[in-house]
Amino acid sequence: MPSHIFTRLGLWDDSIASNLAAKSAAQQQGDTGEQLHAMDYLVYAYLQSGRDQDALRVIQQLNTMQNLEPGSFKIGYAATAMPVRYAVERHEWSNAEKITNPGDFAAPQVIAISVWARGLGFARNRHIQEAEKETETLRQIEERLRASGNGYWATQVDIMRREDLAWSAQTANKPEEAADLMRRAAHDEDGTEKLPVTPGPIIPAREQLGELLLQQGDVSSASKAFEVALVNAPGRRGALDGALRAKRSH
Repeated sequence: MPSHIFTRLGLWDDSIASNLAAKSAAQQQGDTGEQLHAMDYLVYAYLQSGRDQDALRVIQQLNTMQNLEPGSFKIGYAATAMPVRYAVERHEWSNAEKITNPGDFAAPQVIAISVWARGLGFARNRHIQEAEKETETLRQIEERLRASGNGYWATQVDIMRREDLAWSAQTANKPEEAADLMRRAAHDEDGTEKLPVTPGPIIPAREQLGELLLQQGDVSSASKAFEVALVNAPGRRGALDGALRAKRSH
């Protein structure tokens, strides 16, 4: 898929055109996995372009699809990630709290996306006890993945867990702990290779670090975090907006 390259370069119009074509071709061939894969990348590109209603229409189409197999990683990941992206990218924390897990046969790393989204929603909405329950679930999923020899996804889930812990610490007025947790999550994520099936983390940890530091009033460090985030993932709407807000705060 050419859109993998377009996504990595932040070329959203090219990504949208490519994924519309890929989605149509996969649908004609009856390849549900590839259709959902293209739809997930399409939602991602629409959101980065500010075309939220177009992203919503793709998710509405997802909700009409029958007999999806969550046990297929490609299907399970895309079907889970799309509504999570829509809620989290738009900072709809109450909707993030309501994200449900995929089916029982979904891979643990796919379930972790939903758990992470709920934990983030709870933490950002100042519901720390509920957030702590989700971070404990993430810890259990990480242990399960590591025990099965899946070190890559165990590390990814641990990064998600620390992101949620960081936002909980921020809510609990523990700024130093929050910044340290998010910095370590960002450092580990920066050194991890992206898998082709995903456009990347739902919200990169480095971008979240910028947002966290901006909330703490550390504008200079926030600017640097957003700058690195945009090098790692060019054109992301959240990082661009954060960098602009940091510049205005100087």
